[in-house]
Amino acid sequence: MNINEDNLILYAARHYENHHSNNTSDFYSDLKRVKYIKTLFKRYFENDDLQERLILNHIIIFCNVFGVECGVNLLFFKIHYRYYPTLKSFLLFLNYITDDTKIEIPLDPIVVNKLREI
Repeated sequence: MNINEDNLILYAARHYENHHSNNTSDFYSDLKRVKYIKTLFKRYFENDDLQERLILNHIIIFCNVFGVECGVNLLFFKIHYRYYPTLKSFLLFLNYITDDTKIEIPLDPIVVNKLREI
């Protein structure tokens, strides 16, 4: 399924699996995690402030409630292509994607080194 702005919510809702969710506000709250991840990426680019553990936590929780495949698709759709190398480095570290996924996107060497230290 090709994700676009018109079917984004439907795609996300179809894959949403939060057993503790009671209402739609929980769904939108979980979907909003992408915004937090984008903010952390922006902070890293502007201030060299990489909060790798916080980013990992947000990505893991996001992919837990939407599923890995859907979560990865949503992240690549919602996050600006400028941050793709950083995103790909985190997703590869978590084994959410393989080496041959999105070959055209290079890895961010600073992020890779930080993640190796964990």
